[in-house]
Amino acid sequence: MTTVETRPTTATDIYAAGGIAVTELGEHIGALIEGVRVSGDISAETAFAIRYALAANKVVVFRGQHHVDDDVQYQFASALGTPTTTHPTLTSEDNRTLVIEGAANSWHTDVSFIDRIPKASILRAVKIPPYGGATTWASTTAAYAQLPEPLKVLVDNLWAVHSNEYDYAGVHGDRKGIAVAVKERMQSFTRIAFETEHPVVRVHPETGEKSLLLGHFVKNFVGLKNSESSVLFQLLQERVIRLENTLRWAWAPGDLVIWDNRATQHYGIADFGENERSVHRVTLAGDVPVSVDGETSRIRVGDASHFSVVDSPDRFPGFDS
Repeated sequence: MTTVETRPTTATDIYAAGGIAVTELGEHIGALIEGVRVSGDISAETAFAIRYALAANKVVVFRGQHHVDDDVQYQFASALGTPTTTHPTLTSEDNRTLVIEGAANSWHTDVSFIDRIPKASILRAVKIPPYGGATTWASTTAAYAQLPEPLKVLVDNLWAVHSNEYDYAGVHGDRKGIAVAVKERMQSFTRIAFETEHPVVRVHPETGEKSLLLGHFVKNFVGLKNSESSVLFQLLQERVIRLENTLRWAWAPGDLVIWDNRATQHYGIADFGENERSVHRVTLAGDVPVSVDGETSRIRVGDASHFSVVDSPDRFPGFDS
């Protein structure tokens, strides 16, 4: 007789099977995971439990991981999914780790200008300034759930054009002495043009939850004038970044954070003066967004196949669709 292996179906049992403890940090977003030494050698049960906690909480934080370097970070990412290359347009020595100097200082979802939006990012702080430099995340799932019904009807049928028109990783040009570096980085960021039409409301492939797909890569809404797009964008974006939908994390040595890029936006806060801030990011391949009507995102310009594969995500139990 063949034995069919089944996984636990409740959060409590999943976390217990994975040997992790999960403590929520906010009602809508954020959790601390304990009981894990970050590495590529974690068990399949632990990897599943971490992925489940990420889907449930949108952002998960690991403390005290002082042993992690670029290699360990990449191996850990590989245990959770399929890593991408560094970036669709930016490069690095190892072609897998994006080094970000400074802070984005703008709300965005990573690389939303391509069709296969990454599912998650794994970030660790390498140089922490003596003050400032926190990162804030916002739940785009909570933002959608809180919309009044008339706005839900509107956004359920709305599409937006996302473009890599400028470099979020270099939006700190007001800091003294780095204007030239910022300009060079922006030129690298836009050396390959990308434009993609995404549904403003995407259905999460693992939870079935609906979320708002916006952020600063939005160029305009399909079928609307620029002036109309601007007003509507601000209205919706303000819903996303309401303080009760956010988690602000002040980095400490040994911290490592993963966020669900399909259900969040984030903002690196450039409030550290002339001090150095450096973070290293490994990205996991994602799927092509699907609208509430089952339509997939449409490429206008650019081919991102060199950046990543298209992920085939699992559906997690216990979420409302």
